[in-house]
Amino acid sequence: MIKRTPPPASKAAGEAATPGRDAEAVAPADPTERIVEEAKAAYAARHVQARVRRCLVVDDSRMIRKVVRRIVEDLGFKTAEAENGEEALARCKAAMPDLILLDWNMPVMGGIEFVTRLRALPADRAPRVVFCTSNSDAADIHQGIDAGADEYVIKPFDEATLRAKLRGIGLG
Repeated sequence: MIKRTPPPASKAAGEAATPGRDAEAVAPADPTERIVEEAKAAYAARHVQARVRRCLVVDDSRMIRKVVRRIVEDLGFKTAEAENGEEALARCKAAMPDLILLDWNMPVMGGIEFVTRLRALPADRAPRVVFCTSNSDAADIHQGIDAGADEYVIKPFDEATLRAKLRGIGLG
């Protein structure tokens, strides 16, 4: 049984309690009820966060990052950027995105090394990785997929091409 405390005495006679606000201000008297309420709140917070799709755009070209960012934000992703694989790996360790759009040739750590190291990380869920690169040889495409990428887009690409690739991996 849920025990409710009466509204504060400061309420005027006949004044209605504000739905939601007053109920939240009253803590359950039973410790078990408090634990259940906290668990429900934590569950709701996780599910709200799960609906926000996150993308990490990794490219040493600021211009490419901005163009790709616009496209994926139009698809409903919250987007972050990294200019090399080392920075991207640090971001992934902090908070794993749902999607990573990755350049091949970058300073510090390139795309192949990044995706190989990313796939070696323990994670509850593996992000989708799409190479976005000018490397168009069949051998490069095979190497990228073998390293752990889910898809491959050759630069220059347009919005329709990227959208189609993302739909193909279930993110479009």
